[in-house]
Amino acid sequence: MGIQKKLVPSLENPFHEPETKEFKIPGEIAREPGIYEESLKEGWEIMQRPETAAGVKAIEKQHLKKRMTVWERIRVLTDKDPIVLYQNWGKNLDGASIVTAIVNIEGRDVALYGHDFTVRAGSMDATNGRKLASLIKMAGERGIPLIGMNDSAGAFVPAGVGGLDGYAEAFTALRKISGVVPSIMCMFGYNAGGGAYLPRQGSFMIQPQDTFFGLTGPGVVKSVLGEDVTADELGGPGVHGQSGVTDFVVPDEVSALRKAKELLRYFPDNNSSMSPRLETSDPLDRKTWDADILFKKAFNSPSGYNTPIDIRILIQQICDHGDYTEFQPDRAQNTICAFGRMGGNVIGVVANNSAVSSGQIDIAASYKNARFIRFCNLYNIPVVFIEDTTGFLPGTDQERHGIVQAGRAMLDAIIDLRTPRILLIVRNAFGGAYAAFNSYATGADVVLALPTTRLAVMGNAGKEFVFKKELAAVRAAVNGKIAERTNQLQAAGGSEAQAKEQATAEVAEWVKQQEAMYSAQYEKELMNPKEALSLGSISQLVMPYDLRSSLAQNLNFLLRHYEAKPMGGVQREFH
Repeated sequence: MGIQKKLVPSLENPFHEPETKEFKIPGEIAREPGIYEESLKEGWEIMQRPETAAGVKAIEKQHLKKRMTVWERIRVLTDKDPIVLYQNWGKNLDGASIVTAIVNIEGRDVALYGHDFTVRAGSMDATNGRKLASLIKMAGERGIPLIGMNDSAGAFVPAGVGGLDGYAEAFTALRKISGVVPSIMCMFGYNAGGGAYLPRQGSFMIQPQDTFFGLTGPGVVKSVLGEDVTADELGGPGVHGQSGVTDFVVPDEVSALRKAKELLRYFPDNNSSMSPRLETSDPLDRKTWDADILFKKAFNSPSGYNTPIDIRILIQQICDHGDYTEFQPDRAQNTICAFGRMGGNVIGVVANNSAVSSGQIDIAASYKNARFIRFCNLYNIPVVFIEDTTGFLPGTDQERHGIVQAGRAMLDAIIDLRTPRILLIVRNAFGGAYAAFNSYATGADVVLALPTTRLAVMGNAGKEFVFKKELAAVRAAVNGKIAERTNQLQAAGGSEAQAKEQATAEVAEWVKQQEAMYSAQYEKELMNPKEALSLGSISQLVMPYDLRSSLAQNLNFLLRHYEAKPMGGVQREFH
């Protein structure tokens, strides 16, 4: 029996006959072609070269790794032919490993680059570094967004220092358009070194599963540190999604490109324009009854105002048709940052999420908020803050890792925010967290609050200061009450040990009741919106079922008097 040959899928068509391109004018009398036709033929071949230079086998190799070619990725973004820019290759195809183009996505011009992994593994040298830098510079000058499709092995080693120069030129160009036009970076395949640094200069990064990017690969880690680590453990989406290096983790390449299109719908073309407004059939005065139901079930439960709530339900209620896109959803879930629309206008939402760690603001949440707020500030996106937090997370671990610095980064971003900004207080707003979280004093345009608001210097622990004497008297009376009650129980016929045990339990319950009484009094007198309303710290109370209409009315007023323009103030030293 003969050995059966394994069948390998192929793009080759055995019946395909090579196409002969003729350069004739319709109706022209046949004649022998000359140097003119030869020039046209040579030019035609050059024009086709970007898509055909790789060859069938290189394309098949890319497909076997479950990756698309750069041209296939472009087709996911748009069905219109791209305007390919800078068709340069050099004598060794040194420019062909990256494609630069202008594409039309849903009626908008977008600058786009994509590494062609089928040509020299998408590696970079001086030629295509300059090519990429020219595209990036043009995007900034023309005021159009940038999308990057990164799939590169890094610098082309045979090019020597030219590969590093190419990256450095691209680094510089991308940094200079930061804050001028938004950029979205998709990570495909395996990217290391410059291939990781370059896209992280972009506004947002999208990483599919089964991809890698990082400073170095597992092989280098093994040789230098002797540490065995997989690519996924070192620089996979699970790692980068938690650290905030990656902003969106998606299943595959198609999902990444669709996410890029989704984000683009929220962004303006540049820092001198507004995000595109979309007409909506969702009425601005739609009652938010589901929010009312949520609060009723939560706050009327046995745990009362201590009941955690998932703030994403509320965000869904206020956004058009409940649609929004969450930023860094895998990181610091005690805070939620999201893009949505209200009345067709794009908004950014920054919300404490009490469903995780009581919504306390820690280091990761601070930096996550700061990055998101700064982006909204640069690109004229109004921000709705939703507050429900017991404060900044205390503890030695937070202090050692710089909670003061992280909190200051968030505070600075909020103070610097120049776009329309509204604060909605849902429940807890305590201490420094309230002061730092878009209060009137930090620049809020409007501060709204639900009747369930508990605005105070401290939470329940504040009763220890307000009722210090009363609580001290309660605790000082404990020993006397235990002794008195022990004697009573002994007189009734109980043993000394039993009497003391029962007396201790009864007095402990009495102390608990007294503390609860003062807690309730503290909450009634000081943990409510009344004082804040009287001082002007809150502008008005709103009912849960009127949240969308109240927020939208205020937002529309603020937007009517807002002019989109680049930031004109001083740029701070940090972040």
